[in-house]
Amino acid sequence: MTTTGELRAALGRTGIWMPPPAAIGVDPQSYGREIEEAGFGSVWVPGVNAPENLAALEPLLSASSRLVAGTGIASVWTWSPAELAAGADRLATAYPGRFVLGLGVSHAPAVERTGQAYVRPLAKMAQFLDELPPLRAPLVLAALGPKMLELSRDRALGAHPYFTPPEHTAFARSVLGPEPLLVPELAVCLAAGADGRAAARAYAKYYLVLPNYTGNLRRFGFGDEDLADGGSDRLISAIVPSGPEAIRARVREHFDAGADHVLLQPVGEAGRFAPGQLGELAPVIADAIRNG
Repeated sequence: MTTTGELRAALGRTGIWMPPPAAIGVDPQSYGREIEEAGFGSVWVPGVNAPENLAALEPLLSASSRLVAGTGIASVWTWSPAELAAGADRLATAYPGRFVLGLGVSHAPAVERTGQAYVRPLAKMAQFLDELPPLRAPLVLAALGPKMLELSRDRALGAHPYFTPPEHTAFARSVLGPEPLLVPELAVCLAAGADGRAAARAYAKYYLVLPNYTGNLRRFGFGDEDLADGGSDRLISAIVPSGPEAIRARVREHFDAGADHVLLQPVGEAGRFAPGQLGELAPVIADAIRNG
């Protein structure tokens, strides 16, 4: 199994978080090469809820030479532990050191659409981990609150938080301790000013109706006025920075707070993932790392 140190070295400092390639109309092989050539160390894809979703990550890996692919996330509500372990280990064997299994409890609306009740998600995760066969693939958990972060520390190689401010990264590091991997996601809008804030709000409004995220944001001092209408200026600045200067500042803050690897999600018009922005984003992020 890949160690935390080996995985940290393979990932580098930044990666890309993106929707499934088929959902946004990009060729996974050519886009995987583009991500790698732009200097990003990883690509993470959500909605990995069935074997075909896991298999869809393979073109991203096969067309690149060093890129690490991660699931962001595979849901414990849609997999059997044995089936997920077999699929994950197939990729880990085929691409040694280049696949990460991100496991999470998802959200009530998604789980309820499968006909299940979203009850005791922490216990569900603990049971899934109890039943999960030993893995060749490195494992991280989607974690926001202290108890899930503790599971990430004790039962996995680390944590993959999503839709969080730098203050959460500092909190997560305090729970995890120095050794586990910490991989937060950060959505960013390259457009500055009103256009950037509008795109950021269009993106954020989907997440601001999900209790897992809103409850976590309240933990860090955001109130009703911050969560309404797509998010206050204060919240949007923290969660979805717009413009190169704000992006550089927020990336540095996540690193300063203890992040090992920050996943950038470029957001464009109407809050949608902007696949064509890698070339413009890469130097902004490189500058943040160089001067951080």
